[in-house]
Order: sequence, then structure tokens, then C-alpha cells
Amino acid sequence: MIKEVLATAKEKMQQSVEVAKDDFQNVSAGRANPALFEKVMVEYYGTPTPLQQLASFQQPEARQLVITPFDKSALKDIERAIVAAPHLGVSPSNDGSIVRVVMPELTEERRKDYVKVVKDKAEQARVAIRNVRRTAMSDLEALKGDVSDDEISRGGKDLEQITKQAIDGVEEALKNKEQELLKV
Repeated sequence: MIKEVLATAKEKMQQSVEVAKDDFQNVSAGRANPALFEKVMVEYYGTPTPLQQLASFQQPEARQLVITPFDKSALKDIERAIVAAPHLGVSPSNDGSIVRVVMPELTEERRKDYVKVVKDKAEQARVAIRNVRRTAMSDLEALKGDVSDDEISRGGKDLEQITKQAIDGVEEALKNKEQELLKV
């Protein structure tokens, strides 16, 4: 029973770490990256559709991305969705068959703003991990009648170890993203 509680907690904590890493990837470091466009939703025939499902991406240069829609009639909708995406801050250009996006050079101020955003996302991940730990601890406490106090205590120590590993994973990803953002 204790192993099941720990396995569930570990899985949920790992999911929180993965979500944080995905969120970090969606923060631009001045380079064009198709992952930045994962959350862009295009109003396509009245239905919000992920941009990835409507177009292919090529990266001819480090700061440039070429988006080729599968359906040319979606070109204007794609361009409109990219302009409306608040986290991108880019101005796409449309040449009739493709959308070209040039990522702006990041200023020092903008880099620091992005670092703040990434730190906020890391804190959200740490809070989620601590919430999982709290739930798992209450699940362990609920087992008090069925298993010995020593086993529950060992389970609590194991849970702390799992929690520390998950938080260390978030910290490592945060450190890497900060270095990437601040590197000029």
C-alpha cells in the first residue's frame, strides 16, 4: 500500500517536472523554435485548431522560422493567430504561400523579464510538487491502522527523497533555461 502511494506521488511529481520543462521551452531565447508555437490556436473554419496541425515549420536561419500551411486558405488565419499570441511578441510577414516569422533580438531588459517568467513557472511547478507531497503524506497517514508507524515513517522519508529529486529536476531545468536566456 505504501509503495502504491509513493509510486503515484512519484508519477505526479514527474508530470509536474515535465510540464515545467515544456513551459520553459515556450519562452523564447531569441532563437526561432517551433515549440514556441505549440500553444498558438488558429481559428480555422470557426474551430480553434493548434497551429502544428495546420502547417509545417522550417528554420532557415537561427532567428527565422518559415511556416508553410497545408491549406493556403488558412494563411491569413495563421498570421492573425501569431500576431494575437501574447507570449510571442513577433510580427509575421505573409508572402502569399508561407508565413515568415523573424524573432526579434532580445534586449537585456526583455531577457530579464523572461527570466522572471521562467522563475514564476518554476515556482508553480515546485508548489504543484509540494501539493502532491502533502496529498501523499495524508494518504500515508490514512494507512495508520493497517501498517505500523515505522513503515509509515519510512514511507514519509522515501516521499521526502522523491520530492527532493523532483524539485532538483525543476531547479536543474530552471538553471539551464536561465543560462540560455542570459547568454548573449
